This record gives sequence, structure tokens and C-alpha cells, in this order.
Amino acid sequence: MKKIILSIALLSAMSISAKDIKTLVVTTQPQMHCENCEQKIKGNLRFEKGVKRIDTDLKTKNVTITYDAEKTTPEQLMKGLQKIGYKAVPVKAAPKAKAEQKQ
Repeated sequence: MKKIILSIALLSAMSISAKDIKTLVVTTQPQMHCENCEQKIKGNLRFEKGVKRIDTDLKTKNVTITYDAEKTTPEQLMKGLQKIGYKAVPVKAAPKAKAEQKQ
């Protein structure tokens, strides 16, 4: 009986803590063109509230930000990029990012 009650309590706690995780894909102005740019973006943006993951791609010049929508908004994330000297321009979400978002 104790195991059943404990299991129910655990499942309830897990459903309460479910987060609204979203993905934002942006390109930057000036464009990210080297590893130093990547590190500057990753190193500073990770301190923005709600950021879960930051992926950069030098080939496409895109920054993919996975974030908790309950803690931040795309506008706040773009303001975070402005703080370090980059203007963020939203890009349509890549199919890979959409697939990861559903998981």
C-alpha cells in the first residue's frame, strides 16, 4: 500500500513540474563567423533566465536556443543578444528543432 501511495505522489509531482520547453532559431547581425563569436554568444546567453540549451551553426550562421517559455520569451532572449552586440533576426524553425521540441 505504501508503494502505491508513493508512486501516485511521485507521478503527481512529475506532472506538476512539466515545463513548456520551446525553441527559437535566430541569425545574428553582425553574423557569427568564427569560433570566438560562437563562444561569446554561448558564454553570455547561457545566463539569461530560462535558457536550457544553446546550439550554434557556423555554416548556416544560426543560433538555436531551447528555453523554458514559463521563464522567458523570445523577445527577452533577443534582448539578451543585443546586450552583447548582436541583433537577432528570427528564422523559421528547422525541422530538426521542431522534432526535438516535440520530444
